[in-house]
Parts: sequence; C-alpha cells; structure tokens
Amino acid sequence: MRCLFAASEVTGFAKTGGLADVAGSLPRALARRGVDMAVILPLYGSVRRGPAPLEPTEHVFTIPFGDQPVTGRLWRSTLPQSTIPVYLVEQKEFFERDDPALGRGLYQFTKTDGTRADYLDNSRRFAFFSRAVLEAVRLLDFWPDVLHINDWQTGLVPVYLREIYRQTKPHDLRQRYERMRTLCTIHNLGYQGLFTHLDMPVLSLPWKLFNYEQLEFYGHINFLKAGIVFADLINTVSPMYAREIQTLYFGCGLQGVLLQRARQLCGIVNGVDYHRWDPAHDAHLAAHYDADSVAPGKPVCKAHLQKACGLAVEPNTPLLGMISRLVDQKGLDLLLEAAPALLRQGPQLVVLGEGDPAYHVALLKLQEKYPGQVAVKLVQDEKLAHQIEAGADIFLMPSQYEPCGLNQLYSLKYGTLPVVRATGGLADTVFDASNKNLEAGKATGFVFVPYAAAEFLEAVSRALDCYRRQPRTWVALQQTGMRQDWSWNRSAAEYEGLYRRLVNTR
Repeated sequence: MRCLFAASEVTGFAKTGGLADVAGSLPRALARRGVDMAVILPLYGSVRRGPAPLEPTEHVFTIPFGDQPVTGRLWRSTLPQSTIPVYLVEQKEFFERDDPALGRGLYQFTKTDGTRADYLDNSRRFAFFSRAVLEAVRLLDFWPDVLHINDWQTGLVPVYLREIYRQTKPHDLRQRYERMRTLCTIHNLGYQGLFTHLDMPVLSLPWKLFNYEQLEFYGHINFLKAGIVFADLINTVSPMYAREIQTLYFGCGLQGVLLQRARQLCGIVNGVDYHRWDPAHDAHLAAHYDADSVAPGKPVCKAHLQKACGLAVEPNTPLLGMISRLVDQKGLDLLLEAAPALLRQGPQLVVLGEGDPAYHVALLKLQEKYPGQVAVKLVQDEKLAHQIEAGADIFLMPSQYEPCGLNQLYSLKYGTLPVVRATGGLADTVFDASNKNLEAGKATGFVFVPYAAAEFLEAVSRALDCYRRQPRTWVALQQTGMRQDWSWNRSAAEYEGLYRRLVNTR
C-alpha cells in the first residue's frame, strides 16, 4: 500500500505548530508498518537555509492560474531518521518569502503595529501547492493508493483531483488518478482558509462549485470545507474532538457539513515521538530518568530549570510550566485571571511561547509584578521546551478547545502532572485524580470542565495540595502517566486501518 502525505509544514524542514510534528512522525511510523510512504511540502526560504540536504530534480511543471501560468520545480530530500523520500515544491515568489528577522513567517507577516496578518495571496500560494501535489504523482511516477492531506493548506487537493485530474487525457493517466483515494485530516477546525469569492477564476475552478454544499461559506471560499466535502474520508486528531466539531459550540460554522459526513468522520489521537521526547535519553536534560527513577532524577532537572529561568532554586516549591501559542484558544485569559490567587499559594511559574501581543504584554506585567516567582520567555525554544517538561512539577493546559494536544502527552512521559480542561484530546488522554480513578490505578492528572477561572484555580489547587501533602500519591500518578503508551505506533495502526478502508472502496 502506497501513500503520499501532503502537508504545509514538516518537522526537520519547517514548523509553526503540531501539524509539523505529525507530518514528521506519522509517515515514519506507517513506513515501519510496511506502508510505502512519501511526503511533500513547499520549499520555503527557511527550508532552503536549513540543515536538511536538498537536491533538485529534473521535474519542472506549469500550472494555469486564470490567465497567468505559474511554473514550479520539485526538489528532493529525506525525512530525518528514515529513508522516506520528501519532495519539496519550489516556487520562489510563493514560498521563499519567510524570514523571522523581518517578521515574515510561513503564512503571516508582522505589521508595523506589531500585529500579524495573513499574506494576501495565501489562496494562490496553497492552491498552487495543491495542484503541485497532483502534478508530482505523475512526474515522479509515484501513484499512491491514498493521498493523505492535512488542514486547509491542502484542502483543494481532492477538488482538483475530481474536477480536473480525473478528467484528464490520455485514458490510462485518467484511470490512475481515478484509483487514488483521499483522506483529509483536520488538525484544528479553527483555521479554515477563508478567501474572497473573487478568487474562483484565479484558482482555475468553475463557478458552479461556489455553492453552499461545496466551496462557499458565508460568501467566501473555504479551503478546509472543500477538503471535508470532496475527500473520501475525514478524520481529526482525537475521538472527543471528532464528536465536538459536530456541535454548534465547537463546529466553527462547519458543524452542519460535518454532521452530513459523520459516517466518514472519525478521531485518532496523535502520537508522541519517543525518540525525541523521553526523559530516559533526552539530550536537552541535566539528568535522565524513567518511571522507576523519577524521584531522584526529576529534581535535578527542576533545579537546572529554576536556575536557567532566574527563579530561586527551591526543591520543595512546586513549579508550574506552560508551553503554548499565546492565543485565546489556549486559556491564557483563565491563567491571567487566576494568577493572583494562584501565586499567593506560593508556586513558581514558567511560561514559554509567542503569539498575540496583548498576551505578551499581560504576561510580562505578571513577571514584573512577581519577580523571582514568574518567568516568561516569549520565544520558540525547542531546548527550553524539553527542559520545562522535565523540570516542572505541574503542566497547565486550560484550553477553550484542544483538538488533540501534544504537550499533555509529553508531560505524562516526563512525570509532569497535567492540569487540563476536559475538551478534545485532553479529555481522551488525561484522567482526573478522583478517588475512583486513583483506586482503579488510572489517574494521571487533574481535570476541570467549565471554562472558568475559578474552576481552573480549583484544579491547580488540588494539584498543589497533592504535591505538598500526598507525596506517595504524587509519585504513583507520575508513574502511571509515564508508563502509558501514546506512541505513534498505536496511532499508525489506526491510520493504516483507514487507508485499507479507503483502498477497499475502489
């Protein structure tokens, strides 16, 4: 069985979030199960400047966009720690503009007032990438059984497949496109790729598709809706989130479309790459430990983190950690509202991430008000992220919604007990330290339900009380979480099942 995995970012090449982690890990796990995998993504400027070795291929292609044809070229590399081929779509005008020093990212740029905005031509950029995916299978003679697309940036792939490439000539080429099946994975329904309806001709798509059952969404073109409607199967990154997005509260306006396709929709929890995220051999840590040695090993990592962040090295002071995009989704408003009462209880707090400038300002004020108790790092820092997972005692994830979440899974492996809201993948992976769960030996953290600062504060207070007053229970919770298997091997088995389901529909 053969699969081409199409994503706008892949760890080892380009990354802004969890999608890159999935795209860098899941193909390797599927390859270990015998699936013939290849990966394709855009050739960004950061990829060109990065450490991955790149080589050009002879494959050049031209795609019509309205009256302006656009030419691209395929480059080749290899997925780190594997022999899986990675193909990169070169189109310098579209993809090689990113430069952190100038405030330019993969999808957005920083304006003069410090806020961020989408590139105005994102529709053309990722429509081109979607067409390039379908050109690549022909040029490379790599005909997949399954085209696995991810999020809005690849949402037009099944549209182009059905409307253009399955109409192509000659007949034998058309038959090859007809045999391919598509799986659309939704990593976060909150990001949909909305663009003006005037882009329809530019995208070389017929106006007949601009209707409420297909591409139209309140007067706009919706790339993610296109993927949901046109893909053969759909999945998202946890069973709970698959159910949630069919409701008004979590559906982001697409709940009706998802309800219509409920029989083709399922949820699979993301996995963890334990080669990178395991305190037993993590190269970023001051000491290594596992479930049996967490008690002597973790305090060494804690002291190192406290010193690195300018906090007092106090082994008995509970240390709270948070690694997050600093946006509304992640529950920063709950943290900021609860912070005064929480910090009066005496814990230390380390926050790592970047995002909304308003949260930057608020967190820096919190650090200024509580010097030596709060440390805020407004950057993306992979090494520090590993050190926070190992050095913190408690990890905070009070999300409004969370399709899957990876940091709570990292926290479980590192013996850092998560405090989470019962939503999406957090509800599927963290089990509250209730008396019932403790007796059953399945408790792994502290969970709250209503999205309210008081509820969040109560959950963190329970965690602090357990840390201070019930050390034996605390270690038992750590060890239960550390011994769970949230590896990609488990997730890959479920994805392989979806692939076989798709192949069986041909």
